[in-house]
Amino acid sequence: MGFRILDASAFYAGVPFGSADDCYTTSLVFEEIKHIKKNQDALGTLLETNRLKIREPDKESTVAAVKAARDTGDYQQLSKQDVSIIALCIEMNGEIISDDFAISNVARNLGLKISPIMTQGITDVGKWVHYCPGCRTNHTSGNECPMCGTPLKRKLLKG
Repeated sequence: MGFRILDASAFYAGVPFGSADDCYTTSLVFEEIKHIKKNQDALGTLLETNRLKIREPDKESTVAAVKAARDTGDYQQLSKQDVSIIALCIEMNGEIISDDFAISNVARNLGLKISPIMTQGITDVGKWVHYCPGCRTNHTSGNECPMCGTPLKRKLLKG
């Protein structure tokens, strides 16, 4: 079995607390979730027993994660924490545990393993484009159509 790499939603769902498997996350995600189960110090116990490991992705993996997110059009939807999780998965060749659609789309486009927690997971993978519902043109980015001024919408081009 590969490494399980957890985003914040995995902690909120209790994944590491009900599992004996070793899990990894990044310091950015840990800062976001460190208040969970503070009364019982559950996170402290996971760290002390070495079932939760905090690791930073290397620069090369982070650059690859950002590039992949830009390529799929998900970059604007991802937080620094999300990018760090994708990068750590690239580096460690693990399995991301997340319900986040943008993380899932980028990971699947990279051929990474991702498992949902409380949802069915994504069924469609692809690249996002911005389109104008007014003049029906596609654009790589922006909020407003440069041709007619209509607010742009996003749609997933299935790959």
